[in-house]
Amino acid sequence: MATLVEKFFDNKDALTKELSATLEQSLRDGIENDGRAVLMVSGGSSPAAAYKHLSTLDLDWKNVDVAMVDERWVDNTHEKSNEVFIKNTLLQNYGSAANFITMKNEAATAQQGQRVCDAAYSALKTPYDVTILGMGPDGHTASLFPNAEGLEDGLTTSQTVCAINAIQSDVTGSITERMTLTLNAIAQSKVVKLLISGEEKLAVYKQAKAGGDVNDMPLRAVLNHPNINIEVYWAP
Repeated sequence: MATLVEKFFDNKDALTKELSATLEQSLRDGIENDGRAVLMVSGGSSPAAAYKHLSTLDLDWKNVDVAMVDERWVDNTHEKSNEVFIKNTLLQNYGSAANFITMKNEAATAQQGQRVCDAAYSALKTPYDVTILGMGPDGHTASLFPNAEGLEDGLTTSQTVCAINAIQSDVTGSITERMTLTLNAIAQSKVVKLLISGEEKLAVYKQAKAGGDVNDMPLRAVLNHPNINIEVYWAP
C-alpha cells in the first residue's frame, strides 16, 4: 500500500489555501536543496485557484520545471488542451518565467510521439517535488483510463510516459487519444497530491481504496503502490 494522508476540508477555499501553501513550500525546498524544482501538473477545476495563487508568488521561477501529468493529443491551442489551462492559470505573472515541458509534439499520433515525449521527461530531475493528480468518476487518474488501450503498458513499463487510447465514454468525451505519466513516473515523486471534490467522487475514491481490479479502476494501482507518498485533498 501507498503511504496515505487524508486531508478533508469544509470547503474548497480551505483546500486551496492548504494546497497553495504546501506547493509553495515544496517548490522553495526543491530549489534550495537541488537547485531546481519539478512540479507535475494536472488540469481540472480543483487546482485552478491554487495555480493562480502560485503564479503571483515571487519564487525563483527560472529554476522551476513545470510539466504535464497528462494531455489530450490535440493542438496546444485547442480548447480541451490541458496545456492551455496551465498557461492560463499557473504560467501567468511571475509563473510565466517557469520552464514548461509540453507533452504534445508534432507527431500525428500519441503512439508516434511517445519516444520524443519520453526523452523530454526523462531529462527532468527526479524525484519530482510534487505531482498533482485528479480522479474521474470512473476511477481513472492522469490518463490511465479503465481498460484502455495502452493501460497495461502504463502500469508496468519503466518508461516515464505512455500513449493511451481510452474507451470513449461520458468521462473521456470524444478525444480518447492521450499521453500520460506512467505509474512508474508517478512513483518518482516526493509527494503525490490527489485532489477530489464532492460526495460522488469521495465514494469512488473509497471504492478504489477498498481494493479490486486495477484495470477497472486504475487509481487502485496508485493507491496500492508501496513507494508512493499520497496526500488526499477532499472538499465538498
